[in-house]
Amino acid sequence: MLNTNEDKVIEFLLQCQPGPPRSRGTWRVGHTGEPFILPSIGGITLNVQVGDSAFGLAGDHVEPDVSCTANAPKWNEFPNDSLQIYACVGNKATVVSGEAKGAEGIVTGHHGGSEHVIVHFERPVREKMTYDDKIIIRAWGQGLQLVDFPDIKLFNLDPELLKKLKIIRAKSGSLKVPVTTLAPAACMGSGIGSAHTASGDYDVMTSDPETVKKYKLDQMRFGDFIALLDHDNSYGRAYKQGAVSIGVVVHSDCFLAGHGPGITTVMTCPTPLIEPVIDKKANIADLLGIGTAV
Repeated sequence: MLNTNEDKVIEFLLQCQPGPPRSRGTWRVGHTGEPFILPSIGGITLNVQVGDSAFGLAGDHVEPDVSCTANAPKWNEFPNDSLQIYACVGNKATVVSGEAKGAEGIVTGHHGGSEHVIVHFERPVREKMTYDDKIIIRAWGQGLQLVDFPDIKLFNLDPELLKKLKIIRAKSGSLKVPVTTLAPAACMGSGIGSAHTASGDYDVMTSDPETVKKYKLDQMRFGDFIALLDHDNSYGRAYKQGAVSIGVVVHSDCFLAGHGPGITTVMTCPTPLIEPVIDKKANIADLLGIGTAV
């Protein structure tokens, strides 16, 4: 069992609502030079959910389930900036108005650029929701620490979900962390260089077919825990040999250059104290029995 400071971590309520789908209103051009007009960020997405493949969709930067905001017109301002910082993967969410009132869901990540918090609700609930519905998120996780591993930093992770990750202490002194995928440092793109990882995401670029095939990147699913090799997210998103970061797939593959499935950081270390271990069930849907696992 991992020793944490969870009894000191602040728990409080955040309010948000579903954010309508967004459009650039014109053509966009992919990395192969082909223009496209496709569904993208935002919305109450009915037929895409946590556990589904992040690849092969007729869309770009698709966010599964329900994309939430606390300020749709001013998405980069208060109170949406606070929602982004404090909502953590694994937090419980409850619909408190409308036909879906009382339904419960789970936060599965946040997407920078759109500044949406992604929340899973089962499809029958999504069918009843509107963009005026209010959702309360029980925020708990920022500030969580591993007492015995001070060099490993945690972000955006609910303490209860941490306990379900099946992390094992290795005899070498490292932590074995289950992941579905190993992403090489060279593939990390849009979002790299950000000052911190307590909100937003950054993308695993998928523009090189040989690299995608070699690392099986196209097998990633929404909600997968994956390892970002030689990347330290302790004080921003940076390349560092030997570092390992763990994140969760939060949006779909993309056609734009420098983009691909988005990853919300949950764990990072500048030294090889995190040992990723391949486990195809290392997905929020499988761990919590939601989405495609139902």
